[in-house]
Amino acid sequence: MTPSRGAFLAGTTAVAIAAPTLVAAASAADVAAATRGMTFTTLRDGGVDHVGVRTAKGIVDIARSATALGVALPPLTVDDVVAGRGNVAALPHLINDAPASAIRSESSVQYGPVVGSPPKIICVGLNYQAHIVETGEKPPPFPNLFNKYNTTLNRHNGTVAVSKIPAVQFDYESELVMIIGKTARNVPEAQALNYVFGYTTGNDFTARDPQNRVSQWMTGKTPDEFAPIGPWLVTADQIPDPQTLQVQTYVNDETTPRQDMNTAQMIFNCAHIISYTSTFITLSPGDVIFTGTPSGVIFGMPKDKQVWLKSGDRIRTVISKLGELHFTLT
Repeated sequence: MTPSRGAFLAGTTAVAIAAPTLVAAASAADVAAATRGMTFTTLRDGGVDHVGVRTAKGIVDIARSATALGVALPPLTVDDVVAGRGNVAALPHLINDAPASAIRSESSVQYGPVVGSPPKIICVGLNYQAHIVETGEKPPPFPNLFNKYNTTLNRHNGTVAVSKIPAVQFDYESELVMIIGKTARNVPEAQALNYVFGYTTGNDFTARDPQNRVSQWMTGKTPDEFAPIGPWLVTADQIPDPQTLQVQTYVNDETTPRQDMNTAQMIFNCAHIISYTSTFITLSPGDVIFTGTPSGVIFGMPKDKQVWLKSGDRIRTVISKLGELHFTLT
């Protein structure tokens, strides 16, 4: 269901069943100019997800700021911002002049998935050589694409209900995630990163037993809540080279990361993934692309050391410059 504009601006939990009231008004270039240097998040209040912007003062609640400053038709969600819906040009004003009543503490808010309604969720499998070696797979000659669905989307400090899934081999897969910012079709690799709105932290959570008992991975990859992303969406101008980021995974209170590898070690880099994918699929603003997981997954361990994740386990995905994503299994 789509939250109504009135519900956001009034701070209520009302939800409208109608289509979004905001329309695309800003071009991709205008959006990039208005959002340069910003870090977005999704705030959740009373079950309603809406956009916030991380600042040194705290998170600016855009709806609250717009009400206080008398700004009409602000973007309601991060999806709106990326797609250019609403008064995106007002964001610098809403952030720089936000009153104290619109500033919220990172530690006291609830988060939603950093994007909530992407047109597509595309994933890349087997994109690190060390991960291929540990799993005994063959190196793919082209990016190995598969997909998840919007029902997999999950959030920072969220839960994954593994106890409801008929499987036992639950595994983490920490990944760099790209959010597409403008329509891309047959994009040259040299220009591909210009189509990225921003980058976020994700986990391609997986149930290995249903994944591996058939040739298609869908049942192991797409159960509800199996795609936590966020909490921060960092605009692309702040990450000029996405192949320089360290990806780490921690389980429970462990101080040594299970996964610890740099995105420089991808077989197919981010630009190649976008270019290749766009030759088959038109990419749209808001599309989510998981770029593959490094080595260190449970499935890659010797059989006698494979201790699968279970209800009660806590997972922490850390990517340099993008922050930490936490979730718990139930």
